[in-house]
Amino acid sequence: MPKRSGTVARLTSPVRALVQRFGFLLLIAATIATLALGKADTLLVERARIMVVDSMAPVVALLSEPVQGVEQAMTGLRELAEVRQINESLRAENERLMAWHHKARQLEAENTRLRQLLNLPPDPGARYVSARVIGDNSGAFARSVLVAAGTEDGTAEGHVALSGEGLAGRVVEAGERAARVMLITDISSRIPVSVGLTGERAVMAGDNSAQPRVLYLPPGHQVAPGDRVVTSGHGGVFPPDIPVGVVAAVSEQSVRLRPYVDWTRLDYLRLVDYDLPGLIAPLTDGQAAADE
Repeated sequence: MPKRSGTVARLTSPVRALVQRFGFLLLIAATIATLALGKADTLLVERARIMVVDSMAPVVALLSEPVQGVEQAMTGLRELAEVRQINESLRAENERLMAWHHKARQLEAENTRLRQLLNLPPDPGARYVSARVIGDNSGAFARSVLVAAGTEDGTAEGHVALSGEGLAGRVVEAGERAARVMLITDISSRIPVSVGLTGERAVMAGDNSAQPRVLYLPPGHQVAPGDRVVTSGHGGVFPPDIPVGVVAAVSEQSVRLRPYVDWTRLDYLRLVDYDLPGLIAPLTDGQAAADE
């Protein structure tokens, strides 16, 4: 067997050498022959081309399917990337819109509270400044808040603090840029008040609860739940007729008052200088003249 292989190799080696030497010439000759045949018989060449195309069509179709699949996959990936980018853009825009919506709600609530604050206009001769509540100093033994207005803004100790609903307290300490307001629910707060249509005189006393007590009502009083309570003006600390609240409960032990002020939404206060000495002085002079 090895001898036969070697013999075949020796016989074919001259032919292989000739093909390698004259292969280029043979290709040129085949090309010229094909062109000449095409010129001689066009119909035959067309038939041969059609046969070749028909025989290669299934192969081309088979080979094109993976290419189309890859193209479709690439298109899908591009579309997915575009959808993801659009989704991220919409998410960012939604976050911005939510932030603006939240800001708009805050501004709306702030505008509502400021409008409520304007519902209690001070006397024409009184001076006032509106201030934001910036801190809550309330604890187990005190009820007070800090406001962003001090002596530089005209705030001073003794000024009356009003919310949009009614009396909130009074200024007990004033710095240059901030002041502390003792609320009417503080245990140290004592305010002369007038209760109901009959104007029963009493004192509202804070006890650090949400509903202060009403003390020193006269015997046989006709106070009932729902009666309106306002300042009486006695003592010269608060002017008369400032809304305070309504009677919440009446019992043999005590009378409780529900303030008009919503302590959970105490964001702004109007600090009013009623100039009580100036208001009281003419009354004192008038009373002295009458006594004479």
